[in-house]
Amino acid sequence: METFLIKAVQLVAALSLLVIIHEFGHYIFARIFGIRAEKFYLFFNPYFSLVRYNPRTGKWNFFCRNLTDEEEEARIKEIKESKAKASWRDTIYGIGWLPLGGYVSIGGMIDERMDTNQVKETIHPTDFMAKPAWQRFFVMVGGVLFNFILAILIYAGIAFGWGEKYIEYTDAYAGMDFIPEAQAIGFQNGDIPLTADGKQLSAGDDNSIMQLIEAKEVTVLRGNDTVAIAIPENFILKIADKKMFMSYRLPVIANQIMPGDPAEKAGLQPGDHIIAIGETPTPSYTEFMPALQAMAGKECTIKVLRNEKELSLTATPTEGGKLGFTFKMPTDIYKVNIREYGFFESFPKGISDGCSKLVAYVSSLKYIFTKEGAQSVGGFGAIGSLFPEKWSWLMFWEITAFLSVILAFMNILPIPALDGGHIMFVLWEMITGKPASLKVLEYAQMVGMALLFALLIYANANDIYRFFIK
Repeated sequence: METFLIKAVQLVAALSLLVIIHEFGHYIFARIFGIRAEKFYLFFNPYFSLVRYNPRTGKWNFFCRNLTDEEEEARIKEIKESKAKASWRDTIYGIGWLPLGGYVSIGGMIDERMDTNQVKETIHPTDFMAKPAWQRFFVMVGGVLFNFILAILIYAGIAFGWGEKYIEYTDAYAGMDFIPEAQAIGFQNGDIPLTADGKQLSAGDDNSIMQLIEAKEVTVLRGNDTVAIAIPENFILKIADKKMFMSYRLPVIANQIMPGDPAEKAGLQPGDHIIAIGETPTPSYTEFMPALQAMAGKECTIKVLRNEKELSLTATPTEGGKLGFTFKMPTDIYKVNIREYGFFESFPKGISDGCSKLVAYVSSLKYIFTKEGAQSVGGFGAIGSLFPEKWSWLMFWEITAFLSVILAFMNILPIPALDGGHIMFVLWEMITGKPASLKVLEYAQMVGMALLFALLIYANANDIYRFFIK
């Protein structure tokens, strides 16, 4: 339950930030061009709002019902009659109770509210449709632009605050552990990745994993031999629901010995490298744990390397298959490369990371139109599962930045009801000099909303199937 709450808090916090920034992008361009913004909400507010603030009256309302259509129309009419210029005071600011997004209502525009009455009325100078097409273009692209800028700033902040730490594949002498799907096509635990389609692989490249699984041929170092592995076409689809393709193998090197436990009684010391349990070699944690559990409650020989000398210790693991010591982490065993960035250096790094993540994500979308790709589509559950079980600011910001890139790209797609759909009609008007008819805009919005709801239902149904049925 605690794990679920930690993931849920991270998900809501990340999406709230992304929504606020996205909608602020629309709002700020509307303000720049003197377009009326009628509402600015975090989360949706069907029937009632958690918080509502009206700057014109100075009133704050909590857990309040929404204004009726008549009350809202009267409010907008009063604003239109009182002045010809838009102001931040024209906007009602609030927080809804349904944490599935948020919105900015732009006056005189057909959006998810499907309110066409205001568009049919006499156009007011502060209406969306009263402004030139190029201004409307920037209002619509503002959300996408701000999401991508947010991603760049987060990546820059990560580079400045944490730097870039990585263990080069060739420095990890024990190699990598691979998921079963990777082993099925020829990878073996202990392999060290070298090249993908002839290009040198580096752990310092954020896209190295994608390069590996999208390649036609990968070479690895296996012992003293270089081995070529053919990657099947569309292999990425078979591992789309996997969190990780490979991980650094962890040699079993003792870090801290627990007083009174079997490890201490056997004479195990910090720094000892366990290489075998009985006759079973344990080159890494992957082999060590099954071998140890197989000897639970039984006396066994433990072979260790201490100061480059091999020793044999005798121990009796607990009934739970434990010896009582902690392991050294990969960063304590292998050489760690640290690439630090100054304040000004971090911004080019942020731009580079944002662009590379965008390119990698767009590249992966070609698989979504296959049967396996469609089955891998996920909703809020899949997004929430990206976050770690324990709070980590570094992981939180990395995932939030990536989600911001995804949100920016998905919203720019030329689908009615998305920003890209509105941009498409504005571009049509800029090219032809003729705006799309009100009926076309209305029907396009209806079709787009239907598609989005269908996708939302399908994606979350996939989550339910994967988590509870499959």
